[in-house]
Amino acid sequence: MMPHPRTSSPARNLARRRLGRVIALGLALAASAAEQAAADEWPTAAPEDAGLAADLGDRLDAVLATPFGDGLHAVVLIRDGALVYEWYGRGVDEIYGRRKDGVVFGPQSLHDQRSITKSVVGIVYGIALGDGTVPAPEAAVLAAFPEYADLAADPARAAITLDDVLAMTTGAEWDEDLPYNDPKNSEIAMNRAPDSVRFALERPLVATPGAAWTYNGGTTTIAAALIARGNGGDLADYVRARLFEPLGIDRFEWISDYYGQPHAASGLRLRPRDVARIGQLVVDRGAWRGRQIVPASWIEQATSRQAEAQFGCGYGYQWWLCPLGSGLRLIEAAGWGGQELLILPDERIVLVVNAGLYGDREAYQRAFKLLEETILPAIEQP
Repeated sequence: MMPHPRTSSPARNLARRRLGRVIALGLALAASAAEQAAADEWPTAAPEDAGLAADLGDRLDAVLATPFGDGLHAVVLIRDGALVYEWYGRGVDEIYGRRKDGVVFGPQSLHDQRSITKSVVGIVYGIALGDGTVPAPEAAVLAAFPEYADLAADPARAAITLDDVLAMTTGAEWDEDLPYNDPKNSEIAMNRAPDSVRFALERPLVATPGAAWTYNGGTTTIAAALIARGNGGDLADYVRARLFEPLGIDRFEWISDYYGQPHAASGLRLRPRDVARIGQLVVDRGAWRGRQIVPASWIEQATSRQAEAQFGCGYGYQWWLCPLGSGLRLIEAAGWGGQELLILPDERIVLVVNAGLYGDREAYQRAFKLLEETILPAIEQP
């Protein structure tokens, strides 16, 4: 991909400052009316007006013009609630594994978010808890599923709480290290099961509940089932009404399983800018433009370390908590193929990266490198 051509025209520079950077295919095209409307969704700011180095855009452009940018589809950077940088590429879109070649991505493009979906469910559980429609974290999970009385007859399994479910410490056997096109992968097997909730709840226990963490998309399915049954039975409708619409998210897709149920662990398709709204919601402790959407106490609980995970990271309620070399606090939602939502609440930074690096287990490193090697060094010190 070619870098976005530069011009020293003052008028052009002013327009760029107002609109943020929209880089698609490296072509220097004037913003269309649709692109202008899209930019207006977020307040925009030049990097220097957001406490960042004035040449941050040039630095990011230069990095993304190298092979480092190959396979990346979108980069959106928010600082202090304003859009300060935006870049789009082209490549292979995978709509839940269905390949679509030669896609030109832009501000209005929906993109697979994969397991970022888990973190969305983690937030929505807090909304439902505030509504009084789901059990509290300390409740026994099987008490909420009387139809599985046979499972509750096992004392060890009956001890699993919603806290264990949300923090992925149920002690259940679960294997997502296998490729996602392998039917033996636990998430794929669950998605193909006639009763995905039972599938998740009846896995053999290999550890005492609460004692050990295992990455487990079945936990998200369980939490989502409780949200749905407590709120009319339709997960997507509840998420739309109680999270997306208040955030101004009016376009999304939620891929469903063979039986019409949304893939709670990995099925959302959202615009990168809208993923950034979720990140800003976390920065602002559950508030969006003055309106409290999620209880602030839940944001604090969900993004606090509830378990020790892998890669030196902690885990909250469906959110990753990974250390940065700088010591800054990082909250992360991560999805297969390089989908990343990185939140630095103390710096009021939200970074969204979407990619098509499916099959690359190191894909997440692209977003971290952008953050640690280019964005953080650009923070202007007072």
